[in-house]
Amino acid sequence: MPNFDYDLITIGAGSGGVRATRMAGGYGARVAIAEKSRVGGTCVLRGCVPKKLLIYGAHFAHDFEDAAGYGWTVDGATFDWAALVAAKNRELDRLEEVYGNILSNNSVEVLRGRAVLSDPHTVEIDGKSYSAEKILLACGGWPTMPQIPGIEHVITSNEALELLKLPKRMVIVGGGYIAVEFAGIFNALGSDVTIIIRAPEILRGFDEDVRATLSAEMEKKGIAIRRETTVASIEKTDVGYELALSGGEKLATGLVMYATGRAPNTAGMGLAEIGVKMNKKGAIAVDEWSRSSVPSVFALGDCTDRVNLTPVAIAEGRAFTETQFNNNPIQAAYDNIPSAVFSQPPIGTVGLTEEAARALGPIDVYISRFKPMKHTLSGRDETIMMKLVVDRGTDLVLGCHMVGVDAPEIVQGLGIALKCGATKAQFDATVGIHPTAAEEFVTMRDKRPDP
Repeated sequence: MPNFDYDLITIGAGSGGVRATRMAGGYGARVAIAEKSRVGGTCVLRGCVPKKLLIYGAHFAHDFEDAAGYGWTVDGATFDWAALVAAKNRELDRLEEVYGNILSNNSVEVLRGRAVLSDPHTVEIDGKSYSAEKILLACGGWPTMPQIPGIEHVITSNEALELLKLPKRMVIVGGGYIAVEFAGIFNALGSDVTIIIRAPEILRGFDEDVRATLSAEMEKKGIAIRRETTVASIEKTDVGYELALSGGEKLATGLVMYATGRAPNTAGMGLAEIGVKMNKKGAIAVDEWSRSSVPSVFALGDCTDRVNLTPVAIAEGRAFTETQFNNNPIQAAYDNIPSAVFSQPPIGTVGLTEEAARALGPIDVYISRFKPMKHTLSGRDETIMMKLVVDRGTDLVLGCHMVGVDAPEIVQGLGIALKCGATKAQFDATVGIHPTAAEEFVTMRDKRPDP
């Protein structure tokens, strides 16, 4: 039997890679994890966590406005962007230390540097070779941008988290969840924000009522959405940037951010050279056990481009380690995965969209729109939308969708219900908590007429 340095080397110390590797170490395997940057990965350092901290900070702008309706007078409130970014960075430093301790406590060796595979069992890092019986690729994704004139002037979500000052005017190109989340942050903090999208509506792939509701609420807040528009070029000016738009129009702004997609971060790792199959985007092809076309090489998370969510990568990491190092074969499940968009207002969703459900057969749709109780006194013009998609033949609830305050917190619980195969009758038989927005999910009785 070959004598390897390790039982497992993981490339990428993000959430999925850390989960898999520290569990393997906990089961007694000899393990190492290679990381060219900071331990924590996209979610902890460049995505979910820092972004949500900025969202919390931005929400205070709305809270101060809403307080007047409840008798509060807030005088002299000021905002310091640099102070928020500094506080966010301190928290990221703390989390990175926590992740490092988790690895250390599970006997995981951290190999610093850029990793390249030289054969199915060998990883090269800064001129040194390390061998392992199994190699796990958890190298994540990275923002992508179109090659247009002036693209070197733009920032991505990575740099948006580290801006030295708050922009007065900015353009965000893209209509996905990253774009709408950052639009909400900067708009609430006082920036003049324009979103440019190629499509007729934001959030491609989400339920149509969700998309329409959020875009309407964003526009109420002053975010301009330029639909069916593309950027031909970007030119730097004395006061900012000028965008040449499709149709010949020019648009001036102080900052340009692109959020037009992410691609697997697999380039230059030697994968194709050793026979690892990838698609045109560079995503690693894996089977249901996360094994690549090379038997000793596995992959999980965003670099496989299956379901690009941090909790999914963590679930894949656990499944991999239980299977390979604990004699407990399990697979990650991809049905009824709850997800959220931390827009303003936020989105929570689980299960099928109305469009996807209709493609499978007859359905009933229940939808409710109302003003949250909080805003009866605050006066804010904001609407909650809640929606249930139900299989007409079996009464199974196929999808739950919400746009409104606390939507992610509410839909997490509904995710459990869908996992358990809940029916609309069981929703109806559940007593609501009053007065809450959440109770609307168990009181919707009127079906929307079929189209």
